[in-house]
Amino acid sequence: MSCAAVAAVAVLWLAAAPPPGSAGISPPPPPPAVSVAKEPLFADIVARAGALKAAVEAFKAGPPTPAFKQAIGELAALDMQGHFALAKRGTDGDLKCILKGIAEDLPLKLKALEDAATDKARVQAVQDLGYLLNDNVEVITSPPEGQV
Repeated sequence: MSCAAVAAVAVLWLAAAPPPGSAGISPPPPPPAVSVAKEPLFADIVARAGALKAAVEAFKAGPPTPAFKQAIGELAALDMQGHFALAKRGTDGDLKCILKGIAEDLPLKLKALEDAATDKARVQAVQDLGYLLNDNVEVITSPPEGQV
């Protein structure tokens, strides 16, 4: 089932459920969320995305290098690997879906940068790719919901 379908079913199910504690019994507290940021796969994604975010600004003046394009492809593959790892665990639905979206969007943002025909289009493409790379770092390093 797609992430959007799961979210829609969850919203409908929660809307139909009685409010917690309505039967005089409080629901048990949810288990604490676990951060994956220190696991090797996710730490590698953070390191690579951070380095690429720093490097992307150089392409405001010209096309991306073959090494940069390869690194973006490798990062997208790692993001998808992270998605599958979380899916296999059956945990962290939000991060799982976000990683899949980033894995699918990275090649599209790189293509927009490669296809940018004007300076304005190139600057926009660099900015969009930079935001996506920054998001890649932040979604993994942010504390899980329920932790601050």
